Amino acid sequence: MTEMTLDTMDRRILDIIQTDFPLESRPYAIIAERLGITEQEALDRVNALRKSRLIRRLGANFQSAKLGFRSTLCAAKVPEDKLDAFIAEVNQHVGVTHNYLRRHAYNVWFSAIGPSWEAVCAMLDDITAKTGIPILNLPATKLYKIRVDFQMEE
Repeated sequence: MTEMTLDTMDRRILDIIQTDFPLESRPYAIIAERLGITEQEALDRVNALRKSRLIRRLGANFQSAKLGFRSTLCAAKVPEDKLDAFIAEVNQHVGVTHNYLRRHAYNVWFSAIGPSWEAVCAMLDDITAKTGIPILNLPATKLYKIRVDFQMEE
């Protein structure tokens, strides 16, 4: 990641992008107007933040459960010599939203989502069938927190 120093304007832009991104045909014009800068400056700053990887993803987040989708947290004990193949198989599934390597007996953790519980289970069964590695399926029984915003302005 490129080292980047954030000034007040970058921080204000990040606050808007996280919590109140304009759903308009020219969102950066709206952001610029709110901040008293030009549309081009707003766009240039966002592009610089993306290039530095301070912004890794810019897109909508949907409340998947309200759309009828099901999700689960998964863990697997993957031998080191099979890690690359297992991770490649997991990552090729569109329903995988996160995938992490950890120092633990269960060393690979990922989230899986699908249009139904059956679809999620079929995805996990497919991964196990192709890799020979069983997956621990840990569906949530209670939702505690669904959102995090990082306040950037000091």
